[in-house]
This record gives sequence, C-alpha cells and structure tokens, in this order.
Amino acid sequence: MEQVPVYVSVVFMITTFVTVGIFLYGIRSVPASRASRVLLFVVPFWLIFQFFLSRTGFYQNTSVVPPRMLVFGVGPALLLIAVLMIAARRSLISSLPLTVLSIIHIIRIPVELTLAWLAEARVVPVLMTFHGTNFDILSGLTSPLAFYLATRMDRASRIGLIVWNLAALALVLNIVITAILCLPTPFQRFAFDQPNIAVLYAPFVWLPTIIVPIVFFCHFASLYKLLTGNRIKQ
Repeated sequence: MEQVPVYVSVVFMITTFVTVGIFLYGIRSVPASRASRVLLFVVPFWLIFQFFLSRTGFYQNTSVVPPRMLVFGVGPALLLIAVLMIAARRSLISSLPLTVLSIIHIIRIPVELTLAWLAEARVVPVLMTFHGTNFDILSGLTSPLAFYLATRMDRASRIGLIVWNLAALALVLNIVITAILCLPTPFQRFAFDQPNIAVLYAPFVWLPTIIVPIVFFCHFASLYKLLTGNRIKQ
C-alpha cells in the first residue's frame, strides 16, 4: 500500500478514532448494564485485533471460500449487532441518546473523502466513490439535520428522523454491497481492473470491521427507538 499517501491513512485513522469515541461516549452515557460493559471492552479490543490481524497479511489471501474478510471481519461484528438488537433492547438500546446516534453519522464525510483518495491511488474502484455510484456522503452532510430533529422530537421530527434513517441506511447498504462485489474474491462481480483491495490492509480494514458495523448499529438502534415509540433519551 505504498502508493497511498500518508495523509490518507492519518485522516482515516483519526476518523476511526472519532467514530469509536463518539460511540463509546453514547454507551457510557446510559446506565451500566452487561451489554454496555461488553461493548466498552469489545470495541477497543476489536479495533486493535483487526489492525494486527490485517498486518499479518491474513486478509490478503482472497482465494479461500468463504472470504476471510466476511467470516473473520464483518461476520462477527454483524452477529454482535444482532445479539444486541435481540437481547439488549431494554437494558441498552432504549436508553441510548438519539442525538448521539444521529450526529455520529457525520463521520461519513471523511470516510467518503478517504474512499475518493484511495480511488486516486488505485486501491479501490471509482465505483465505490461519490464519482461512481456511492452517494453515502449525503448521509454525513445531512447528519446535523438529523441531530436537530433528535433534539426536538415532536411528531413531525420523529417522522422526519425515521425517513432520514431509512434513506441513510439504504445508502450505506448500497456501498456495502458494491464493496463486497468489488473485493478480489471468487464472488467478485465488478471492478476487475481496479478491485477493492484497500480494506484488506491496515488501517483501512477498520472501514468494514469497525466503522460500517457502528453505522449499522446506530441506524438500527435509532429506528427501534423511533418505531416502537419507547421513551427516547435525547
């Protein structure tokens, strides 16, 4: 990954640390529970573990089936989200501040800038950037509006926030599916001339293993709170 400028790695690392910091701040702001204690340990551990695992070259073997990135990187994170959404709705999710769950998405702006820089370095396809079919930067640009709606929480604001979360979730799903199909694996369908290889290396491995799972969790938690009508902590 010598072709990637140092500033790109630095910006992305700062973005990841800010994402984790905001997320853990939200977790620490709720009453302590088993789920919150698990997250306060697991998230930093997962951050460090994925960094060193990718440094060994583990993810660069893309010929195995199923792909290692999906089994050892993305899969466990998604499984944890599913467990939390099922088992920790009352103890954790119901208490999370909706303002934190909304403003955290502002990090999608530097993430999209990073992807554009990585495309210039030819380690991700242009298809995965806002020059291609990825419009996820709109979620980051409109996150202050979502934050504002979360501070009001009248009927119109609640409906607006539901619509925003569904739209932003669709945008991130679009880029996630595209990114998977651009990985140089037996399942690759796009970008054969310039595949998605950046996420196989540190620190960009944090995008699918840390940032994207946090984004998904925050959308799911927000929608649960908004759609079930439980008491919302701003």
